Amino acid sequence: MRTDKQQAFIEHYVHTGNATKSAIMAGYSEKGAEVRGHNLKKQFAGEIAEETRKGIVDAVPGALAQLKELAYKAESESVRFQAVKDILDRAGLKPVDRIEQTTIEQVSTEELNKELEALMIESTPEVIGITH
Repeated sequence: MRTDKQQAFIEHYVHTGNATKSAIMAGYSEKGAEVRGHNLKKQFAGEIAEETRKGIVDAVPGALAQLKELAYKAESESVRFQAVKDILDRAGLKPVDRIEQTTIEQVSTEELNKELEALMIESTPEVIGITH
């Protein structure tokens, strides 16, 4: 169970990322805020991470709206292009990575047959003393 001050610390830390400042804003004394903030940050690391994730999720619709605004209305063509590309990437329509092509050596059928015969001879165990 968290106290009101601890909850306030978590909320302030998620917004500021500064443990000392967050401790002061939460109502802890300035004199011990640096140590108190460090301890609270360690003590509530899981809660801070969860609140941070929630904050990111909550920001997604606004960020998407800004990307759409840039895609439609930015004066710079390169900004519009990058915004459209970012939207498509996040929608799972990322372009395929380039595939490196290698040159295959041209070999005649005769050379391939000779190589196949040699491989078959190597892989066939000699059977001595058995007749059909």
